[in-house]
Amino acid sequence: MTREKATLQNPAFPCPQEILNRQFLLPMRFYSFDSSIRSGQILLDFYLREDIEELFKLILKEKFPVQSAIPIAHPTFHWNDELSMEANNTSAFNYRHISGTSKLSNHALGRAIDINPLQNPFIKDETIQPKDAIYDTDRPGTISKDSFIVEFLKDKGWVWGGDWNDRKDYQHFEKP
Repeated sequence: MTREKATLQNPAFPCPQEILNRQFLLPMRFYSFDSSIRSGQILLDFYLREDIEELFKLILKEKFPVQSAIPIAHPTFHWNDELSMEANNTSAFNYRHISGTSKLSNHALGRAIDINPLQNPFIKDETIQPKDAIYDTDRPGTISKDSFIVEFLKDKGWVWGGDWNDRKDYQHFEKP
């Protein structure tokens, strides 16, 4: 995608221009579940690009599989977080509220990234998102507390949703 297409406004929930202006379209390569090297893009806050660029170099080196990395504005998802999660898509910027609240998500600022949602679901009580997701740390592409991804991002000042007490969001990392 071009940056222009990746930052198209969601007509249902327009983003302030000053937030859009901060977003950077980061191209990267990653190791996939079929053992090939693929290309993708992450749209995120300009000031976080180096962290995520280094992360994906490490993901490639460690052969940690990633399904896809496609900006959420892509016609496949059209700003729909659930569709992106169900496709096991890794993404960052998405101007939206935290699910079930009226508070903006750190994704709305491009300051959060979700990695392999089907392997690393959101779990709260009986709710699991995306549907049919299974958290099993023995499965490829799953992030656990001792994962190199968790260690790397925490060292850079990121917070992992897998550490939260009131819910677990294993796919989610944010940098306040």
